[in-house]
Amino acid sequence: MHGVASGDPIPDSVVLWTRVTVSEEATPGSGVGKDVQVKWEVSTTQDFSTIVGSGDVVASAASDHTVHVDPHGLEPDTVYYYRFHALEQTSAIGRTKTAPDYAAENSQVNFGVASCANWESGYFSAYRGLAAQAQAGEIDAVVFLGDYIYEYENGGYAGKSGVARPHWPAHEILTLQDYRTRHGRYKQDTYLQEVHLAAPWIVIWDDHETADNSWRDGAGNHTEGAEGSWVDRKNAAMQAYFEWLPVRASNPSQGGHLYRSLRFGSLVELTMLDLRTYRDAETTQAYFNSPDRTMLGSEQFEWLRGQIRTSQATWNVLGNSVMMAPLKLGTIPETSSQASSANEAIGWISERSTGIALNSDQWDGYANDRRILLQELKDKGSNVLFLTGDIHSEWANEIYLGDERIGAELVGTSISAPNVDEIITSNTGQYVPENNEVTLLVEDVVRGQNPWVKHLDFDAHGFAVARIRPDQVSMEYYRVSDVEVDNAPVHLAVTKQWSPQAGFVQ
Repeated sequence: MHGVASGDPIPDSVVLWTRVTVSEEATPGSGVGKDVQVKWEVSTTQDFSTIVGSGDVVASAASDHTVHVDPHGLEPDTVYYYRFHALEQTSAIGRTKTAPDYAAENSQVNFGVASCANWESGYFSAYRGLAAQAQAGEIDAVVFLGDYIYEYENGGYAGKSGVARPHWPAHEILTLQDYRTRHGRYKQDTYLQEVHLAAPWIVIWDDHETADNSWRDGAGNHTEGAEGSWVDRKNAAMQAYFEWLPVRASNPSQGGHLYRSLRFGSLVELTMLDLRTYRDAETTQAYFNSPDRTMLGSEQFEWLRGQIRTSQATWNVLGNSVMMAPLKLGTIPETSSQASSANEAIGWISERSTGIALNSDQWDGYANDRRILLQELKDKGSNVLFLTGDIHSEWANEIYLGDERIGAELVGTSISAPNVDEIITSNTGQYVPENNEVTLLVEDVVRGQNPWVKHLDFDAHGFAVARIRPDQVSMEYYRVSDVEVDNAPVHLAVTKQWSPQAGFVQ
């Protein structure tokens, strides 16, 4: 009912996950149901004629009947198949892949890049396209960069034509039961199950796994008291996240941390950053450069500094839930017939709630941390790539420290969460198609004011693939034809090539 999944591949293991529905009443979040013994198996063959690992684990109500297995002793850079047995039933067969040996001289690593899957604003057809890439052996892992679920009530963040399919529970989620139930709802999606079946995932959260615009001590979408304690809500959300996703990291609410690093041979060090748990609250533009403000927190920053300085990989790749490149935005003169709608769209991009021309929820609002991090990456001298989500649009950016280009950024668009054409439709009450005059005008303005932006599309939904080679990265942007249509076609729309020596060459 909820599928199987794998994640966090290392050379000798990968985390395996499933959930067991032990009885009709033991639904996600119910807190009821007996303990059940679950048998797991790992094989080098899809028919399980050669089983290389097996064992038993208990599914209990304490963990919402989810189970995690870490079957060490596997071979590096190898495709494996896995399954679970419980209550005289057998799960679907998952396909996964271990990471190359740390010293392996590998010539390419391919990551699928995805984020921002809002259940009620559209279908997850992009996941089906991503699953097809994985099933064909075209990606080594899915890097998911936040907003795996959304916390809103029904109608709270609908799509262009309204609610495509209702959330469950119907209200805004606040409690452990709520978060577990919402995760369970998501895991019923066939296309999400398909991509979990096809490849290991490496996940990080952004804000909607807890509440919109979350930070260390609160969130924009949380009212202390009226919606309970932020600490209780955050801890509940974190617990459900670790229960329902195949992650090897440990829960920050229990003294652990989600930030971590995974190595893919000699080519790639993938460092996943937690940009919500430790950050300061948003502030006004006057304080963006304050040395007292932090995005990463001191402990994570010191860990990250050590990872960068000691990495032996050709590429430092950072999984990054909010955009690293600066975003400068002005308004369009009212002489343009589309100025009013375009300026409203610009306001959405730059966080309308702040009333300023920079997106303070992203790295722009934490400029001192950004400067220090980029200096560390520059001093290291390795190739640098940021993989980014959050902003519901496609970007290919060059990253500069002062006047020196030090890296690139691939920003993937949303699986389904609304972007500019949907925001305009919602605000005006008139249906606006993709690539309309307003969107195209805003894209031109953004590129004109931000010359480091080499690709931008504000209307597409889909996913991206980063194909990393020793001397360059290919950024492929895949788009869904219509996010409001179930099982809509997916196609490759744009490819950009970047190298440390030449920058973007395509």
